[in-house]
Amino acid sequence: MLRVTFMAVLATTVLGCSTTLIPNTTVEDTSDNRKVVQFCELYRHAMEDKDVGKLLALASPRYHDDAGTPSGDDDTDYDTLKAFLADRFQTTSDIRYEIKYHEVIFAENNHVYVNYKYTASYRVPTTHGNQWHHTVADNQLDLVPDGDSYKIMAGM
Repeated sequence: MLRVTFMAVLATTVLGCSTTLIPNTTVEDTSDNRKVVQFCELYRHAMEDKDVGKLLALASPRYHDDAGTPSGDDDTDYDTLKAFLADRFQTTSDIRYEIKYHEVIFAENNHVYVNYKYTASYRVPTTHGNQWHHTVADNQLDLVPDGDSYKIMAGM
C-alpha cells in the first residue's frame, strides 16, 4: 500500500511540474514567449517571400552582426544588410525556410535572444539549370523591444 501511495504522489508531482510548450517548439508556452515566436514567424515568412522591405522593417536601424568572427571584414550593418538581401534574393528563385525554436531568453540588458535551428532550401541558377541547395544550422536572433513588438539587432 505504501508503494502505491508513493507512486501516486510521484506521478502527481511529475505531472504537476510539467511545462506546456508552444506547439512544434521546445519553448515554454507563456504569453511573452508566444509574442516573440509570432514576431519571429513574421521574419520567417518574409524570408520565404524574399520581401526585402519587410525584413528591413523588422530590423533595427542599429542592426549590426559580426558574423561571429573577430575580423570586421564580414560585419553587416543595416545598410549592408539591405544590399546583401537584395543581391541574394535576386539570384534565388524559391526559398523554403523552416525554424525549430529551442529557447527564448529575456536578458537583463533588455535584449531577447531566440535560439533556433533552421532548415533552408533554396533554388539558384547554375550552368546546369536551376538547382536546389539545402542548409541546416543553428542560429540566434537578437531582438530588442520596440513598442508592442520587436526589432532584430543581429542574426538575420
